[in-house]
Amino acid sequence: MEHRLGPRPVIGILHPGAMGAALGSALKPVAGAVVWAAAGRSHQTAKRAELADLVGVPDVAELARRCDVIVSTCPPHAAREVAEQVAAAIAGRPDPPLFVEANAVSPDTVRAIGTLLGAARVVDGVVIGPPAWEPGRSVLWLSGEAAGAVADLFAGSPFAAQVLGTELGAASALKACFTLHSEVRAAIWLQVAAAANRFGVDEALRGELARTGVDLAAERSAVAQLVGTTARRWAAELDEAADAISAIGLPDGVGRAAAEIYRRVAAGSLPGFPACAQPAAT
Repeated sequence: MEHRLGPRPVIGILHPGAMGAALGSALKPVAGAVVWAAAGRSHQTAKRAELADLVGVPDVAELARRCDVIVSTCPPHAAREVAEQVAAAIAGRPDPPLFVEANAVSPDTVRAIGTLLGAARVVDGVVIGPPAWEPGRSVLWLSGEAAGAVADLFAGSPFAAQVLGTELGAASALKACFTLHSEVRAAIWLQVAAAANRFGVDEALRGELARTGVDLAAERSAVAQLVGTTARRWAAELDEAADAISAIGLPDGVGRAAAEIYRRVAAGSLPGFPACAQPAAT
């Protein structure tokens, strides 16, 4: 089934954190308006939306009524709830919007949202890379029947849009694999450094690693800087990645252990690591 959007569609962003604001800004050149739902959102979220020049509407119901496309960017644990809010708002609408599930969730979560909103109207989307304000750093992977229509909206934007196929869950599966590769590696360094600290063998371990060309202090510093304010978000992403791995019958312990490491970092309970500053709720 081919999906076409009219010229200058109205696009909604739920809810504009750092990534959502960047996606909203990237869509402005092709949109009639890019809107966000202000009810219950923090001052920090409102400021991000203002800086991205997004238009505020009162609530999710109003956003869903007005929009041709809705992009959901929220914490992974809230993805289904946000989709349910949209479903309630568009019930009975003869021309329901396309819904882009752009969170780091498991393929099963995306498919459940497809069942809720209609699989043909849901696009599975994931960003690999940081919030993009200039080209060359981030790729937006899309899958689902309407993936091509959404990819067209991002043509020439800072997000390089790539279509992975028509199957809901394919983009999220790719993100799960990438998350395990990148975020588990960082968690291993955190665990090694914490264990050496707890055992009191920091100096000896540093010396042994140095003999193999590894600078433990540099690795620890780089990972601590990388984690920054992302520890809780990475824990949630790894939980979803572990769910994805478990669903295909592979051991999920690596991802769940890494998620626990990040939760301890966020709480300040990992030896040698102070609690990370966390962004305000959006």
